[in-house]
Amino acid sequence: MLRPERMSRVSITGAKRVLDDVIETTHDLNLLHVTDYDGAWEGFEPGDPIAGADEAAERLVTVRSLESILDIEDRDAPSGGVDTDDLADRLERVRGAVNDYDDRRGDLRDERRALDERADAMAPLSTLGIDLDLLSGYDSLETSVGEGDERAVRDALDAADDVDRYETFAEDGVIAVFAHPTSGSSDVLEDTLVGAEFAAIEVPDAEQSPAAYLDGLDERRAELDREIESVEADLDDLRAEHGDFLLAAEERLTIEVEKREIPLAFATTKNAFVAEGWLPTEGFVDLAEALEASVGEHCEVEELERAAYDSSGQVADREPTGPTEPGVGDPETAADGSGNADEQSSGLQSLDDDGDSDESRLEADGGEHAEGVRSSSVERSESDGGERERSERESRRGAERSDGGTETRMADGEPPVVQENPRGVRPFELLTKAVGRPSYAEFDPTIILFLTFPLMFGFMIGDVGYGLIYTGIGYWVYSSFDSDTFQRFGAVALAAGISTTVFGVLYGEIFGLHLVSAYLWEGVVGLSHAPIEKGLSPATSYWARTWFVVTALFGILHLNLAWIFEFIEEYSFHGFADALKETGSWLLALNGLWLFIFSRLFDGSKPDLLFEVFSSGDVAAFELGFTGFPAWVGIVGGVAFFAGLGLLAVGPTHELVEAHQVLAHVLSYLRIAAVLLAKAGMAFAVNLLVLGVYVTEGEYHFIYDPHHIPADAELLGALGTGLIHGGPVSILLAVAVLLVGHLVVLLLGITSAGIQSIRLEYFEFFSKFYEGSGAAYEPFGYARRFTADE
Repeated sequence: MLRPERMSRVSITGAKRVLDDVIETTHDLNLLHVTDYDGAWEGFEPGDPIAGADEAAERLVTVRSLESILDIEDRDAPSGGVDTDDLADRLERVRGAVNDYDDRRGDLRDERRALDERADAMAPLSTLGIDLDLLSGYDSLETSVGEGDERAVRDALDAADDVDRYETFAEDGVIAVFAHPTSGSSDVLEDTLVGAEFAAIEVPDAEQSPAAYLDGLDERRAELDREIESVEADLDDLRAEHGDFLLAAEERLTIEVEKREIPLAFATTKNAFVAEGWLPTEGFVDLAEALEASVGEHCEVEELERAAYDSSGQVADREPTGPTEPGVGDPETAADGSGNADEQSSGLQSLDDDGDSDESRLEADGGEHAEGVRSSSVERSESDGGERERSERESRRGAERSDGGTETRMADGEPPVVQENPRGVRPFELLTKAVGRPSYAEFDPTIILFLTFPLMFGFMIGDVGYGLIYTGIGYWVYSSFDSDTFQRFGAVALAAGISTTVFGVLYGEIFGLHLVSAYLWEGVVGLSHAPIEKGLSPATSYWARTWFVVTALFGILHLNLAWIFEFIEEYSFHGFADALKETGSWLLALNGLWLFIFSRLFDGSKPDLLFEVFSSGDVAAFELGFTGFPAWVGIVGGVAFFAGLGLLAVGPTHELVEAHQVLAHVLSYLRIAAVLLAKAGMAFAVNLLVLGVYVTEGEYHFIYDPHHIPADAELLGALGTGLIHGGPVSILLAVAVLLVGHLVVLLLGITSAGIQSIRLEYFEFFSKFYEGSGAAYEPFGYARRFTADE
């Protein structure tokens, strides 16, 4: 759980003539996270896509376009095999039908939008009440209709020298202008109105009134709406008829494109290929056996290493698992009829040393002799097992070795990460990945989030009523959405709700009322009060003080856990000395400081609550008899604190400026107690307004029956017995306050408790050991849903 699944780097080397079979087998296994070849090996080039890749990619684009037009989603089709044998022909038929209907729908929508624009433009004309044919079409009279200031328009017309006479009609800011130009002038009205406050409106070429024209537009729009609905119904029929096929076609084409384009990640020569990648170590045997069954000796699979990496991405623990020179001196090679093992070893070693082929090296000895050797080599490579040997020789040419004999990797980088968490913990990976996927070298903190996030959230809200609502919301989100992200979010909310409900039972509260305490803990169990309380009333205020101490102790534990994780990582990768300086220093400083704080050393200068809440008597919430560590423990703690600072000084000296973390970050956890009291206070205030509260012997009691208030009780608040005990209007107001008030508390509980919990996880906890720079494990393969294996 705390470590990702162990990964192995593997190499697949083979002859090109079995490339297709290797790809098919590897894809079907869905195990190998392929590493892209970076071009670093001499004599090797990235492979070329298999023929048909472009055609398959184009068809895939077509399918996805059709799915978008038809609004097809994954959940629209059942799982299982869907026939795609006539994919090309059927896809073309579906494409033609869908595009025809989609084009028709697009044309209708364009016309509909144009009519909407014309109707909007006609609205001002309808206010004038002048028939449209009277607003245009004159020989000697110029007209214009628009919105503007009539006085400004008339002033502009009065000032115009080329306007002989004019007339205006205005209504609600819409103006119709009729102007007669002076003799010899034309087209003067538009220029005249340029400087006036006037926005012209295009007048349609029609004879009826504006109202009748608008009625005609409405009729045409209704007709278009019916046509659009008809086309969309036809598209719905196409979706129902071909939806399963398109989803299956997308799946099949996606797989086909993946298979045809994967050689781009391989290193290839004329006759051979080399593929490298990562897979879970336990899956290596499955890969090797599957390829052995598929292509036999024409392919060699090697587990090159099982490696661990430090947080900077450098190799820290490399465990070679295969031979340094795979295939060299291999008995299988000697037995395949292509020469004895010693000759092959010598020949392959010479290729590794000088990078030259047999043919080019022997050309210097004479043409005939070289030609004979070349001919013999070709014949041998094409015999049974010979092509495998030639492919292996070529594949080694670019894989230069270091002095220690370790193979050069195809590309640098950490292994991909497979988080190995139990099923119930996996939803909390959503919170982990919000920071980043854990790297291969890091602890995966998801299990800690699973344990602490709901704990903090539930502790802060602690109410059966709110908890049941949170639980219901979480379950609804989890069960109502197909998205993995939403399902994980729902599961996290579900866990937080359950925790809130459990703490609500322990606090004895439901929507801030002590009904659970009265009926369960006092009525059934026989206790005088709930096991724990929030401490709002004066008589129980010692509980409030207790929670500040408890949350500080929780912070100390949480931070210790974070630095222990970092210590283990440092110890594993760099040894005890570095771990002690880098992380042991923080552990010493943290625990030393708080041992000092909780000790009786300098007793009078420390808050009494440190020694009261776990002692005994009326001021102790948990009577454990603890009244503080002895003074000598405080001295030990002080020594440990300064020893930690000393280690920082000789180790990561720059971190000395952050030494205040051991105090400040622990105090940051006090926000948990603060939110607890704030939310409890808000719920109390709502119930106070609705029910009213009386006080006896320092304890608050809600008023359920105003006729049974003790004589010596004191009413709390200005509303006396509460809104619910008044008249009809007061009761309605009480219901409104009750619903709105608790809704606000419910929503603020989500934001405040959720945000504060996740802040403590990310900032205080994660920052000590976690970077989250891991790469996702994306194996070459596909989990089929709509098609059957071919």
